Amino acid sequence: MSTENSSIPISLNGEIHHIAPGETILDLLARLEIEPSRVAVELDRRIVKQADWASTALPEGARVEVVQFVGGG
Repeated sequence: MSTENSSIPISLNGEIHHIAPGETILDLLARLEIEPSRVAVELDRRIVKQADWASTALPEGARVEVVQFVGGG
């Protein structure tokens, strides 16, 4: 996805990425091979509930932060 007509820029954890128009949070996580049950997602400084990920499309210029839960002991 490198042509401007077929992708839009977003900021993902502080780095610019290009995604397909209409891509949702859940689509993004799947493409990045991130296990949804192990992360929290913030979109434009607001936490998005996991139940809304499949229906939340990422707009051009979105600022997305994905935080992974890490277990330890």
